[in-house]
Amino acid sequence: MQPYFFPYIGYFQLLQASEKFVFYDDVNFIKGGWINRNRILISGSARYITIPLSTPSSFSLIEHTKINRQLPWKKKIFAQITHAYAKSPHFAKVFNLVEETLSSEEESISQLAKNSITGVLNYLGIKKDINSSSRKYCNNHLKGQDRVLDICLQENATRYLNLPGGISLYEPEKFSTQGIALSFIDVNMTTYRQHSANFTPGLSIIDVLMHNEIDEVINMLL
Repeated sequence: MQPYFFPYIGYFQLLQASEKFVFYDDVNFIKGGWINRNRILISGSARYITIPLSTPSSFSLIEHTKINRQLPWKKKIFAQITHAYAKSPHFAKVFNLVEETLSSEEESISQLAKNSITGVLNYLGIKKDINSSSRKYCNNHLKGQDRVLDICLQENATRYLNLPGGISLYEPEKFSTQGIALSFIDVNMTTYRQHSANFTPGLSIIDVLMHNEIDEVINMLL
């Protein structure tokens, strides 16, 4: 999976279901996606928190896409999160997690997004075997499912898991001929109490952490 900025709970359900996880970070950056932004609930409405980028381009790789350090985006995000969650039961701990992540001096949005994910895993006490496609597999001459399949073969995988959005991207028979089963997890959008009359699913994991105990969050991942 591409590294996303504090992604939604389905991303972490995929992580929890995986024995090995690969950040797919040397593919083209997608504008308007989840690599540098996500949504939180502010005054009952889903609003974006965004990290501005320097000349983002769909012709650049995610790992080469730089953060725009000239804009005061940290202050804005901290203010948005405080406004949204100051009265939430786990505000102090989760705000500290976000603050630690954003206070790093990373130049690449790829690394900052990875840090947001591994930071959440550490907060939850979850240990996972995680690699990055840019650092290990040396197969970026391949494209699409051929490259994913090659990563699986290099890892001696017997099953490849993905989120439901990837169903149209892969052919099960191509994987099965290599002895690899192709599976897609069922994302569980468990409801919980938010600061809103109606539940809004699919928000950043920040929203989940603000309102739930660690053991409750882990149960949502199973």
